[in-house]
Amino acid sequence: MPRSRPGALRAVRGTHAGRRPPAWARELPPVDRLSPAASAEVHWTASNRLHPLADLLRRYRAFLRSPGSRLRLTAAVCPAPLCALDDVAAVRDELADAYRTLPPDARRALGRVLRLLDAEFRRRTVFDRDAATTDRSGSPRPWWHRRLYVYE
Repeated sequence: MPRSRPGALRAVRGTHAGRRPPAWARELPPVDRLSPAASAEVHWTASNRLHPLADLLRRYRAFLRSPGSRLRLTAAVCPAPLCALDDVAAVRDELADAYRTLPPDARRALGRVLRLLDAEFRRRTVFDRDAATTDRSGSPRPWWHRRLYVYE
């Protein structure tokens, strides 16, 4: 039987299976309410992302700590990458992208944190039944884009 190519073996077992983060990643500070092992995996895969995961979680929590029982999202003023994070829906998009790129253990840990934050987000924001359900390309928009915005 012919030998399997290394790329084929990695594709079968996944890119992170059986691999541990390097020592430098384990020495970095923990990420918001994640275990040290999950934090190390987050730091290890952070080079693929534009915004650090800890900053995204901090922005998401800051929005949820806003006073008032009902919150409304604020649209970003400018389309630049850092200004876009003024819109908490864009922050949640970045968190969803980060979630998909993480190794399985870190993904589970981040999923537990996001479930609690999303429940609070759903509870404190108002559903907008007039919001577009698809984006310009026709693909469905996530539920966090269908919340009421402040229009000034």
